Amino acid sequence: MTITRRTALAGTAFAAAPLGGSAALAQNSPAMPSTASSGSRSQQAPGFYRYKVGDIEVTAINDGFARRPVEGFIKNAELKDVQAALQEAFLPTDAFPITFNTLVLNHGGKITLIDTGNGDMGAPTSGRWMANLRAAGFDPAQVNTVVISHFHGDHINGLRLKDGTAVFPNAEVMVPAAEWAFWMDDARMNQAPEAMQGAFQGARRVFGPIAQDVKRYEMDKEVVPGLTSIAAPGHTPGHTAYMLSSGSAKLMIMSDVTNHPALFVRNPDWSAIFDMDADQARATRRRMLDMAATERAQVAFYHAPFPATGHIAKEGSGFRFVPVQWSPSI
Repeated sequence: MTITRRTALAGTAFAAAPLGGSAALAQNSPAMPSTASSGSRSQQAPGFYRYKVGDIEVTAINDGFARRPVEGFIKNAELKDVQAALQEAFLPTDAFPITFNTLVLNHGGKITLIDTGNGDMGAPTSGRWMANLRAAGFDPAQVNTVVISHFHGDHINGLRLKDGTAVFPNAEVMVPAAEWAFWMDDARMNQAPEAMQGAFQGARRVFGPIAQDVKRYEMDKEVVPGLTSIAAPGHTPGHTAYMLSSGSAKLMIMSDVTNHPALFVRNPDWSAIFDMDADQARATRRRMLDMAATERAQVAFYHAPFPATGHIAKEGSGFRFVPVQWSPSI
């Protein structure tokens, strides 16, 4: 992969230094703040949503959002076209919200996380993950396995707080072998542009203290029971999606195959600034969206509006994301 300054800036976008102190407060809070005593109504209910894939219980855990300036976000589209797509989706056309959503799998009492959110390193409007995890009835000490899709900061920083504290003391950490080979290579880091150094350093901050214990998995392998890795390169070199299967039920976990569906599901050939290899990312996106639409499979995205699950329908030269209907039970 050729590293350019533009690629470098993209790779470090969510792996940069902290953007605000409120994220740390939310990360360490055992529950969502109560509004009853103050009379404030500014907080939503806890951000978790459960559904079943066969015998596997899936819980989406929301980690808030970050606002992203629209200008420069898509590398191969006119600003006016991007703004038109956002306007059609009733989203702001100057800076729009990008949400963060991880998954918790409960399979026979074994708890697996897929990605960990921003921890206390994200935007002030993020950092809600720990409060939402606890509100959903989980404790970090319960977590058996943490599966990482790729090494961008909004996916890995929840593993370790700024002060170095390991958040999941009893969990095995599993990462894509290709992703590890790229970000943990000292020679590659030394050759990378200055703007990309933060991403390399971020990976070392998170994984360095446990490097000898991190398990690296290959593609097309069952990572944990029911969860199979799928190569989805382009966004990063080792970016990974997954197929969750139980009986005849399946869930395609897309990770960052798309960013916001209003932009990249409808326009799969657009290239986000975060995609390190734009051509490869586009090919991956079209392949996986077409597969989901053809098989009428349920999908889950990291950056779709919460609870970030639904289906993909073909529409014109692109696709359409159809969210699930909210249900009070699973």
